[in-house]
Amino acid sequence: MRGEYQTLRMLAREGKITEEMIAVAEDERLEPEFIRQGLADGTIVIPKNINHNFRPIGIGKGLRTKVNANIGASGYHQLLDEEIIKLYTAVQYGADSVMDLSTGTDLDLIRETLIGRSPVMLGTVPIYQVASEGSILKMNPEDLFAAIEKQAQQGVDYMTVHCGVTKETVKKLRNHQRIEGIVSRGGALLAAYIEATGKENPLYEQFDRLCDIFARHDVTFSLGDGLRPGATGDASDRGQLAELLVLGELTARARAKGCQVMVEGPGHVPLNEITANVMLQKKVCEGAPFYVLGPLTCDVAPGYDHITGAIGGAIAAGAGTDMLCYVTPAEHLRLPDRQDVIEGVIATRIAAHSGDLVKGVKGAKEWNDQMSLYRKRLDWDGMFRLAMDPEKARRYKEESEAGDSKVCSMCGSLCSINIDNAAIEKFSKNRPDTTEKFLAPREEVAAVGAGD
Repeated sequence: MRGEYQTLRMLAREGKITEEMIAVAEDERLEPEFIRQGLADGTIVIPKNINHNFRPIGIGKGLRTKVNANIGASGYHQLLDEEIIKLYTAVQYGADSVMDLSTGTDLDLIRETLIGRSPVMLGTVPIYQVASEGSILKMNPEDLFAAIEKQAQQGVDYMTVHCGVTKETVKKLRNHQRIEGIVSRGGALLAAYIEATGKENPLYEQFDRLCDIFARHDVTFSLGDGLRPGATGDASDRGQLAELLVLGELTARARAKGCQVMVEGPGHVPLNEITANVMLQKKVCEGAPFYVLGPLTCDVAPGYDHITGAIGGAIAAGAGTDMLCYVTPAEHLRLPDRQDVIEGVIATRIAAHSGDLVKGVKGAKEWNDQMSLYRKRLDWDGMFRLAMDPEKARRYKEESEAGDSKVCSMCGSLCSINIDNAAIEKFSKNRPDTTEKFLAPREEVAAVGAGD
């Protein structure tokens, strides 16, 4: 058991391999020493609060690209049962992480309930609670740190803290005309506080105090991109880059305190700037795991932003991004429902896996190739078993005119694979090996808490 001020990073730097490191190594099909070294170097994090019991998941260099799903109630719509369903749905369809972004009332109850039921890491944005409970312009920094301490005690595994939104970075942003200004809720709240009061961001001003809280419970930093671009025309501008430079400095300070750190990134970024953004973050933040929203590659597809996000996410993952935050079809429009969660998770998993094939992540190509071999022999059960969404794949096949036929209804008797298989069987001695070589990265948790 870890005690207070015994973070996984501290233990890794002492050369100790823990049960958490072993679990991650097993899931990633790597050696525990690889995970320990990554933790010690800061290129891998295992967000797991000492107060939250679940099987840990690693994020970082050499590991499978992870997927986060945002859920949470709002002041307009607050039904705890719906958020529980979204939690279970996200995990069922393959999310590795869930963030509770609830605003409104009863936030402690919502968070406590979700943490108690979540079989994956859970993240929050503490300033949402402070802003929901009073005017941000009258914020007492003590209230903010009290909220952070409370959430750490409840078992939150990682927190988004917008420490890079400072008097200086906000000034740089305001001196450079943006199309859409500040689109991060946390960033907008803190910028408003800074500009209205003339005071510094307390998360930046008292960063060592924040590190002490995080170390005490082994909460992983997710250094938020409060000045991220919310329009592709604002990408890679002075405000975004000024904040990134601050986050690089804070990454080093948090690591020196024994804390685990990942860094958040944009946002809305055109295709030709995504790789450069990833490379810059990795350089400035000394290889810290990178966690991005999307990125969305265009701004004109409301209702389909799970697609714009997946396009950018695939490129970002291939360039070295370590975790992708899903974007749902409801983005920019409304609170997502259960179906939006499904579509967002699957689209982002496609992006993550596409990136893993580029990065050469262990197991990615084997999974891909085994699906191709099942298709070659028209083994539908095998295809369904390896599909990201087995239920939908099976339903589409069964609902087609071909039914349980060996071929699908698109080609029918002109199925190229069926024709080629017949030719191989009759004329060739070089038949493909279709032995199953791969199982999915981790079992789908299809019924987690379903009976609760």
